[in-house]
Amino acid sequence: MPLKTELAPVAAHDLQIIEYRGQRVVTTEQLAAGYMATEKMISNNFSRNQTRFTEGKHYFDVEGEELQTLKSSPSFRGVVDKRTPRLRLWTERGAANHAKILETDQAWGYHEDLVEFYFSQRDSIAAPTSPLTLSRKELALMVIEAEERAEAAALETKTLSATVESLEKHFTKGMTIPAFCKALNGVNISKMLWWAFERDWVFNEQRDPEKDPRWRVASYARDKYLTEDQTQITPHGKETFTRFTPVLLEKGCHRLFQLYMKGELPMKKSWNGELCHDKAIYTPEKK
Repeated sequence: MPLKTELAPVAAHDLQIIEYRGQRVVTTEQLAAGYMATEKMISNNFSRNQTRFTEGKHYFDVEGEELQTLKSSPSFRGVVDKRTPRLRLWTERGAANHAKILETDQAWGYHEDLVEFYFSQRDSIAAPTSPLTLSRKELALMVIEAEERAEAAALETKTLSATVESLEKHFTKGMTIPAFCKALNGVNISKMLWWAFERDWVFNEQRDPEKDPRWRVASYARDKYLTEDQTQITPHGKETFTRFTPVLLEKGCHRLFQLYMKGELPMKKSWNGELCHDKAIYTPEKK
């Protein structure tokens, strides 16, 4: 029998857009429906795993006057019950944590749709319902902003193309995340797999917290950024077992390099602040 939900599931690309503090969020009700769970399951999982959630990073709690103001805003109309005394909003990372905790195909599938069709549309601009209500100044500002975005996108595309061309020449099959990052100035190699864990690229198969992690490729990144090398290990006098090693695909290398240049990788305390890199690998040849 399917789980009863309080809200019929809505396709991720059809969700009503809700934004809070500059980023898209979803309500517990929407998350539960999409994951084919119940609001109580979401709340209980949060209570049992509070150490895995950080307010401001994985969720926001809104109440009091701020909540009353939100309820009257256009983006929240029809989404929040007027009698709700407290509202919890989940960010992209919070939604990912719940998918990991539930560990169902439905949850992972819906989470991937959320990432692709909902959370990733951060730069989209909703068309005004009545263009005639906009002043000439507002229209001019919209045009300027659109031109600036187009110029920035063109520059990023040009830079990425040069990077991709260079990486394709030097990419080594079977390269791990730490091995790739050794060529990037200042990156804290020891923290990279935990960073990948936070971004849902890998998960820890080892259940014993006292033992070293056994990293496996998570469904979100599998065949997109990473794949796995399998090695048969036969210890003396023991049974053979398979060791899995997450290794980068070319697209994963490109993505890591992009994030590095944006300053989003964990850096060493001794880092000199320069975002430079191995020019022999990453600087395109002059023509």
